[in-house]
Amino acid sequence: MLTGNYMPVLFYSCINQPVKINLMRRLLITAIGAIILFFSSCSQHETEKEKETTFMVTSPIQTDTTIFKEYVAQIHSASHIELRSQEKGYLQKIFVDEGQFVKKGQLMFKLMPAIFEAEVGKAKAELNFAEIEFKNTKGLADNNVVSKSELSMAKAKLDKAKAELQLAQAHLAFTEIRAPFDGIMDKFHTRLGSLVDEGELLTSLSDNSKMWVYFNVAEAEYLDYIKKVKSNEKQKVLLKMANKELFETNGYVETIEADFNNETGNIAFRAAFQNPKGILRHGETGNIMMPIQLKNAIIIPQKSTFDVLDKKYVYIVDEKGVITSSQITIAQEVPHLYVVASGLKPTDKILLEGLGKVKNNEKIKYNFVSLEKELAGIKNIHAE
Repeated sequence: MLTGNYMPVLFYSCINQPVKINLMRRLLITAIGAIILFFSSCSQHETEKEKETTFMVTSPIQTDTTIFKEYVAQIHSASHIELRSQEKGYLQKIFVDEGQFVKKGQLMFKLMPAIFEAEVGKAKAELNFAEIEFKNTKGLADNNVVSKSELSMAKAKLDKAKAELQLAQAHLAFTEIRAPFDGIMDKFHTRLGSLVDEGELLTSLSDNSKMWVYFNVAEAEYLDYIKKVKSNEKQKVLLKMANKELFETNGYVETIEADFNNETGNIAFRAAFQNPKGILRHGETGNIMMPIQLKNAIIIPQKSTFDVLDKKYVYIVDEKGVITSSQITIAQEVPHLYVVASGLKPTDKILLEGLGKVKNNEKIKYNFVSLEKELAGIKNIHAE
């Protein structure tokens, strides 16, 4: 027989049963959703991982080619001089302007000539006096009135007067500063009305029809150059200007300096370029591009290599897709490319990208891509 104490417990149990069922249903639905989401995420992660582990593989190119070694260069006019005053005086006139093209013999500057004109007048008067004195002395000498030594003294005075006149005329001529050759003026270093000292810089003049381009070559590269180029042969070079465009005419190496720079280990070369349009100016910079002929060169991209200490390596891919690191030796280095001296064959397959995502002796999935496509946009290599 149930007492009154059990009735509330039974009643509570009957009411709580539907609540428990609903709670279990919700938990079951949540768990199923979590399982579906988990498997969906795993499937997506596996797909992404599969995409990430598909690498690009290529083979080296072997060909006869010409690469261009670049050297930083300084461009100078073949004729570039400073125009300085040869006399002291006030700058009376300026007949030209900065940046103007002037012809040989054209009057550019003039100093105040008054003092020098007076010196010329004085010298002329002294010359006239010496000429009269010489004539009188000669007449007396012819009549044996004076000795021959006095005639010689009169002749010496006449010669001295002539020389002094020539000197005065030279000083007067120095008040006019004329262009010694055709060229382009630089800026003024003095102004109209200034007192100019003897030897003071007035401006600079550049003949830009022919340009000299100087560049420094390392000792090892100099020795290779001497071996390849004959003594009577001029090496053709190109000039890359500051805007990365090539200058329209080719240049030729004309001279090599006598001594190496002991601090840098370099020696200076000089190439000459004709500049008919006047595009190049004195003081510009650029890059000399010297061609280097290579036979049966094996070429790979720089991005397909990695360094261990001071050595270069590539990953070689075998038929099963297993990668193995292999050391290579670099013969030449140009932008984006290496020319390989040893360690690779043209038939080898190498990992092109993603070198940091793999390990040695790992098996990978890959797609093969032709290296010619990779090199299509690179201008530093020209197949013959």
